[in-house]
Amino acid sequence: MEAADLLPDPIAQFQLWYEEALAAGVAMPEAMALATADGDGRPSARTVLLKGADELGFRFFTNTESRKGHELAANPQAALVFHWPQEPRRQVTVAGPVAPLSREESEAYFRSRPLGSRLGAWASRQTSVVPDRETLDRAFAAAEATYGDDPPLPPWWGGYLLRPIRIEFWQNRPNRLHDRFGYTRENGDWALERLAP
Repeated sequence: MEAADLLPDPIAQFQLWYEEALAAGVAMPEAMALATADGDGRPSARTVLLKGADELGFRFFTNTESRKGHELAANPQAALVFHWPQEPRRQVTVAGPVAPLSREESEAYFRSRPLGSRLGAWASRQTSVVPDRETLDRAFAAAEATYGDDPPLPPWWGGYLLRPIRIEFWQNRPNRLHDRFGYTRENGDWALERLAP
């Protein structure tokens, strides 16, 4: 693979590779590792699901009072890693500042989720300590009794947009001489370079 084989816009290149991962049968190609750090620089990571990628950036949704929510409030920078292990074996990494999405956009996405997931958002205050499974089950039943089949958006739940300033594309090659290219945003434009693997 050469730089000339890549699109000038890394978001369009990501969308192309994502569609190819889907076509190759990669299970859950939208799964991505999200790395954040707290105000003291202590990192943490977890897997979340991509809910959109366009010219503005990469979207995901979560409990804003979770560990990641607190870390993003204190240090609004993050990195994403997509790993697609089926041939041709690819990885994409993305880094940049993160900002909350509007309440309206979060509401629209929340209403598109399955009912059980919406009730679960009310039942589980993500990352908080719970004494046992029964506590979660009781909270879910209480949410169901309170909201029925139309739970509103919880005040502690919403979306984020990562606006990339760096995107790297990696593709497996023999002898550990993988193809690796990095896009960096400079004055609003993208610069592309081949990187040593």
